[in-house]
Order: sequence, then structure tokens, then C-alpha cells
Amino acid sequence: MTQTDYKVYRYRWVVLFAFMLVIAVNQLSWITFAPITGIAATFYGVSDLSIGLLSMSFMVVYIIFAIPASWVIDTYGIRVGVGLGAALTGVFGLMRGLLAFDYTFVLIAQIGIAIGQPFILNAITTVAARWFPVRERATASGLGSLAIYLGIVVALALTPYLTLLTHIETMLLVYGIAAVVAAIIFFVVVKERPPTSPCSPDQEERSLVFDGLKASLHIRNFILLMLIFFVGLGVFNAVTTWIEDIVRPRGFSVVQAGNIGGLMIIGGIIGALVVPILSDHVRRRTPFLLLALAGATLGLIGITFASGYSALLIASFVFGFFLLSAGPIGFQYGAEVTYPAPEGTSNGLLLLMGQVSGIAFILGMDIFKSPETGSMTMPLTVLIGLMLLSFLLCTKLRDAASLEAAS
Repeated sequence: MTQTDYKVYRYRWVVLFAFMLVIAVNQLSWITFAPITGIAATFYGVSDLSIGLLSMSFMVVYIIFAIPASWVIDTYGIRVGVGLGAALTGVFGLMRGLLAFDYTFVLIAQIGIAIGQPFILNAITTVAARWFPVRERATASGLGSLAIYLGIVVALALTPYLTLLTHIETMLLVYGIAAVVAAIIFFVVVKERPPTSPCSPDQEERSLVFDGLKASLHIRNFILLMLIFFVGLGVFNAVTTWIEDIVRPRGFSVVQAGNIGGLMIIGGIIGALVVPILSDHVRRRTPFLLLALAGATLGLIGITFASGYSALLIASFVFGFFLLSAGPIGFQYGAEVTYPAPEGTSNGLLLLMGQVSGIAFILGMDIFKSPETGSMTMPLTVLIGLMLLSFLLCTKLRDAASLEAAS
């Protein structure tokens, strides 16, 4: 398989698979406690907010390590950068399983795994650029984002069953062993680069990290994209963190909460598989971002106001399909409009926005929920308004000039 005179290697799929496995396990570790918030709070003798902190710690830590992680990835490559993230996930994932009886130890381990997250997620577009030709990069980024959703859906769907069938301690040990296995596979199979570049030098060359960072923050399209990610990714982080608390006041069980959250991510998986491929095919990004935000807003309205189980399942699927399909397209669009800034830099800045907003939205949803019933309808309504605002911002985006020229 060739692109002009540049060879594309089949081994790129092996590298991508190993990378996806590390992503999935890291994200599984992030959202582990979301579908069992009440059970975990009782087991550890802490509040629901303390259990939410186990997920929110990932966002706090990301803010601190996002830029350093991007610098490591862009300076030393994916073997070192992602390898560090994989090692942290494996070591602290196993620690979390072995010391699962104590909340303090679990929180420390969770922070250790969280430090590894930016070293992994910030490399999605870097792996795509390093191993894939231009025409496949949105697809490769989509599969990288797909791994995020796979890890989340496993946690949301499997954690309640494992917890009820065995125990929280056993469930965490199983996940810890999986993290170690994923790290080992990464170090065994992942290579830094293919023997020859999959693209021409002008499509590969990137500026220095901090030069690229300063340049990116002066690009109008990228600033708008950061604001869109601030809302979209923040809403996603908040809804997934509080999924049980959102549906518990309506009388749904932890298993049903897990199913609702799981179907949301299944929708996202399908969206992340289909929509980026369509985007690559027509060589456009912004129409798909607009469609994603419109559809996700409708899904969030359903999650906010639906009272029946079937309606919640449908709304959750729609929300996930559209919102999560926007992620890989947005990452690739960011890499294109900020060229020649390093992919890890643009990727990291977009994720950083979602972590900042995620903390604010998670705390806001807990603070402004109904003190009598625990209902989160009011804060969810505010999030709907923010999604509408992000749609309006998206109408101001323009596709990268390189795409227009290529088409």
C-alpha cells in the first residue's frame, strides 16, 4: 500500500491496537466508581462527593501535567511518553487492587493512574501522524478515541456486576491485573516510527512545542475549538461521573444506571467508528462537528427530562453517538488548523479545556442538585444551555485551508 512514493506499513495497526489497549485500561480506571457511587460510599464510609473525587482527581491532575506530558511526547516520542503513562497505569492500578480496602490508599493510587493519563491521551494525534498517511489520520484518531469509550463502557457496564457478584476489592484487583497486562503488551510491540515515513516531509515536519503552543493560542479557529471542547468534554465528564446520581432519584438501580451509561458509550463507539471515516471521505470537519453538537444537545435534553427507562436508554445512546463522535474529528481539526504546531500540543490543549470545565461542572452539579430529592434536573438544564452556546460557536469555524486545497 502506498501514498505517492511513501510506504504505509501494516504494522501500524498493531501499534494502534496496543496503544488503544493502554488508553482503554486507563479510562476504565478513571470512571470505575461512577456506576457504584452509593455502594462505594457506604463501603468506605465516605460521602458521594468523596467517591466523585476519585474520578475528579483525573481532571485536577490533568491540568497540572497536560503541558509537561505534551512536551515529553513531542520531544522524546511515543515510546517514552506513552510508555511512562502505561507504566504509571499498571503500577498504580495494581496498587489500587491490592490496597482496595482503604479509601486513602485507593485515592493515592487513583492519583498515580491520573498522572499517567495525559501521557497517554495527549498522544492520540501523534500516533496517527507518526504511523498513518494523511488520508487515514482522522480514522486513526477516531480509533484512539474509540479506545477511550471502550474503557468507559466496560467500567460502566461491568463494574456493577463484578461488585455485586464478588466485592469492590476483587473488582479493583481484576482491573489492576488488566492494567499491568496492557502495559507489558505496549512495551513489547510498540515501535517509535515505521522504517520510512508514511507521508511527505512537509506533512510531517512540526514546530517546537512551546513555539507551537504560542502560535496555536493566536489562531481564531483553534480558540473557538477550545471553547467548544470546554463545553462538550466538560459535559461528558460531568454526566459520566454522576450517571448514578442523575438517575437514582428517578428510582433506577445501580445496574440500570450502568446500562444507561454503558449504552451512551456504545453509541459513542459507533459514532467514533462511522463519523470520522465519513469526515475523511469528504475531506471536511466542521459540518460533522455541527451535526454532533446538535444531536448531542437533543440527547442531553432526553437524559435531563425522561422518566421512563426505555426513553433514558434511547436518549443516552443519542447523546453518546453524537457527542463522542465529535472528539476524534475535533482533535484532527485542531491538528490541521494549528499546523505546524506538534500534534501532542494541540491535542493536549483541547483535553485540558475539558478537564478544567469537568471539575467545574461536576462540583456545580453536586452543589445545585435538589437538597430534598437529590435531583440534578436544574444543573443539567444549565448544561443544555451551554451546549446550545457551543453549537453557535461552531458555526463560526472554517475548515483548514489544507483540506480545502486537497479536496
